[in-house]
Amino acid sequence: MPSAFPGMDPYLEHPDLWPGVHLFLISNIAQFLSPQLRPKYFVSVEVRMYEINHPKSLLVGLPDVSVLSKKSQINNSNSTESQVAVAAPSTQPKTVTLPIPITIREGYLEIQEVATKEIVTAIEILSPSNKKTRKGREIYLKKRETVLASSTNFIEIDLLRNGKRMPILNKKVKSHYRILVSRKKQRPKADLYTFNIPDKIPEFPLPLRPEDTEIMIDLQTLLTTIYDVGGYDLKIDYEQQPVPKLSENDASWVDTWLRQQKLR
Repeated sequence: MPSAFPGMDPYLEHPDLWPGVHLFLISNIAQFLSPQLRPKYFVSVEVRMYEINHPKSLLVGLPDVSVLSKKSQINNSNSTESQVAVAAPSTQPKTVTLPIPITIREGYLEIQEVATKEIVTAIEILSPSNKKTRKGREIYLKKRETVLASSTNFIEIDLLRNGKRMPILNKKVKSHYRILVSRKKQRPKADLYTFNIPDKIPEFPLPLRPEDTEIMIDLQTLLTTIYDVGGYDLKIDYEQQPVPKLSENDASWVDTWLRQQKLR
């Protein structure tokens, strides 16, 4: 079943769903490109790993169900124990939260030349940690700067409305989503594909060596396949508001669209 939306489905940005969507995208793009790149190139799936101490920053807008559940258990326990006389401590403790580190794993793609093993093109699909956590953003921006200073072509796919955008010099560019295609031979110029929730995701080229024909990537078709295989129509309740929240105008458009699709 295809997505309910003509382009990017904003409900797929939910923190519970996005990690799976991200993995599907990495895998499906690799499967799509691999047979077209042979025998000169091959696709390599790579993983970047690091730790962050503030995992809740990735869950903005979500209720902390586990914490609420624990509070409920504590209250119930206290009500039972209140029947037993216990001397109150002279100083009541304060509940604090400790920064427990979690390991972030981010997948990305590299197109390498078989003969030289050189990385010809790097493809990144942004994660919330790249846009919302200090360490994740610092690590990603350092890698981004390294690639842009090299002879490697670069594609950056941003399908997340929330978080801080990756830097470009054109400050006035505004959109829900964007795809950046940076060819080594054109830098510092690059092609930026911008689109919003009502728009179909534009096709974009995969730059290779100058003498090779660029392959067009139809991300819309790949995302439709992912939506179907992942059974996201069974996971998403379109009666609810998406996370992160929409602006008033966007929420109005989404409501009208979903009613037309008979999903509300």
